[in-house]
Amino acid sequence: MSVGSAVGREDTSELERVRRDFRAELLESGLLIGTSVAGLYGRSGLFEDIVDGIDRAVSDVGPGKAAARFRFPPVFPRTTFERTDYIASFPDLTGAVHTFTGTNAEHAQLLAARAVGDSWDRWLEPADTMLVSAACHPAYPMFTGVLPGDGALLDVYGYCFRHEPAFDPARMQVFRMREFVQIGTADQAVRHRDLWIEHGLEVLSDLRLEATPVVANDPFFGRVGRMLAANQREENLKTELTVRLYGDLDEGTAVVSCNCHQDHFGGTFGIATADGNVAHSACVGFGMERIALAMLRTHGTDPSRWPSPLKSRMSL
Repeated sequence: MSVGSAVGREDTSELERVRRDFRAELLESGLLIGTSVAGLYGRSGLFEDIVDGIDRAVSDVGPGKAAARFRFPPVFPRTTFERTDYIASFPDLTGAVHTFTGTNAEHAQLLAARAVGDSWDRWLEPADTMLVSAACHPAYPMFTGVLPGDGALLDVYGYCFRHEPAFDPARMQVFRMREFVQIGTADQAVRHRDLWIEHGLEVLSDLRLEATPVVANDPFFGRVGRMLAANQREENLKTELTVRLYGDLDEGTAVVSCNCHQDHFGGTFGIATADGNVAHSACVGFGMERIALAMLRTHGTDPSRWPSPLKSRMSL
């Protein structure tokens, strides 16, 4: 799955100023810790407390024990990554792991280049791992074969990477997704997506956020990508729940994404339904950092001053 980015509409310069001001406020308050790389942050304990509260709110409307819980590391096998076809659609967002596998002599050459300020990464080779782009991607190989009659319902939570350096704090390069995934028949997948549009709105309302469901598309790359995006919208495969972080300056920031994949992952990973058809899948992804930022933007960057019922709900 993919949670989209805020889309500029009118006064881009004013929007950029407001985004940078919000980022500065978050850094000055210590909620986020800046680095030398745009879009890469550390998180304070208080920020993590907010994320934990959001996670509890999501769990309260989730499927509970009906879903199999999985937590994966932020890297997964390159072979699995290649089977997702992510590199074909989003090469500009992809992150690969490289490492040194050379000899002592080659290591000496690397050190010599580094000592004089030259590039040293040409001595690195691709590893057998990639950075996870969507929290659900590592799960699909587990279900190769035939599913039970009711399919498979998953609860997945983990870090994701997208190479989107930006000063808008809502466009982090590394972020967390809590996903609920249904693998099964086409009807099961569509019902799951539609149900979670309502559940997602319920979660956001519980957190006192005003959200709007919007038919959307993923940021596919290139000319072919524009055709894929148009088809995705035409077939109503992706709905985002958006919050106006920056008022009327843009069209809103997606904080929850509800997606139908059709039979893409079922065909790719050899997953069949009990009646022998290629499995369909759907996922809903809660952008944990984005929801936290929406709360800080809406209720203020000092959570001690949030409304008492909300603080109690979040255990702050």
